[in-house]
Amino acid sequence: MSSPTGPASGLPVRMPRPRQPGRHRRPEPLAAPEGAPALVLAVPGKPSAATRSLAEEVVSIARSELPGLDARIGYLDGDDSEFPTVQSVLVKTAEERTARYEQALAAGAEAKEPDGPVAVVVPLLAGPDSALLRRIRQAVMDSRIAADLTDALGPHPLLAEALHVRLSEAGLARADRARLFTVATAADGIILASVGGDEAVQAAGITGMLLAARLAVPVMAAALDEEGSIAAVAEQLRASGSQQLALAPYLIGPELESGLLDAAAKEADCATAEALGPYPAIGKLALSKYTSALGIAPQQPQGTPVH
Repeated sequence: MSSPTGPASGLPVRMPRPRQPGRHRRPEPLAAPEGAPALVLAVPGKPSAATRSLAEEVVSIARSELPGLDARIGYLDGDDSEFPTVQSVLVKTAEERTARYEQALAAGAEAKEPDGPVAVVVPLLAGPDSALLRRIRQAVMDSRIAADLTDALGPHPLLAEALHVRLSEAGLARADRARLFTVATAADGIILASVGGDEAVQAAGITGMLLAARLAVPVMAAALDEEGSIAAVAEQLRASGSQQLALAPYLIGPELESGLLDAAAKEADCATAEALGPYPAIGKLALSKYTSALGIAPQQPQGTPVH
């Protein structure tokens, strides 16, 4: 709802556009309300040019979904030169908000003193990883800036879609069950690989059920960072009748240690798909976590057909 003098705090702003004729008009797009907290994407893992490119693509997707969004990137293991840390990004965001308020006062404009969180911190994690989430929470506390911290992005149906796409790109699954053709290398059993212990495996298992429904093959979750977990699940799938297995990383990428995925694929003696990376669903889910934390509700992220 908007008042005559502007949008109510914390609520989305509808951007005017010409009405379309007919009964089926498109919904008016939403924009971030003026003065809304920033979305700070907390990126785990060792920073690199590839990590930065991935994170920039994720925030670009989020901005395209919510025009006017102030989206920034903070690295859990940054160096505050090329790769700013979560703490430094939060401090800078708070300083800029205070500066804007003081400039407005100096210019004689009516300005509301900033209140509420400076930012909403969204971890770039597909599933819960208690060790990484603990470190991100500590980084927020160390910044001494008022900021909200959300959960990981999954489990979510959009992540099942993303996993399906990555498997089909690797030739390990049909792109569309409705199409009357087969893929010679299509897997008849999927190992959904996560990191973060038992909690992460359980969360991956929820998305795995959705993936199994899409592919009509068994899907079981296992832990990349737990010795023997991948091999045990591979053995269980083969014992149940699956002969051609595939490894699907339930991971975005930056949180994945180098060589871990290849070692797991060798251990299970199977092919592997790529990590989720900057799939469009990742940016949409990051935005969804942000808007949910603020209590604003743009259209829920929708999937796209897999072709």
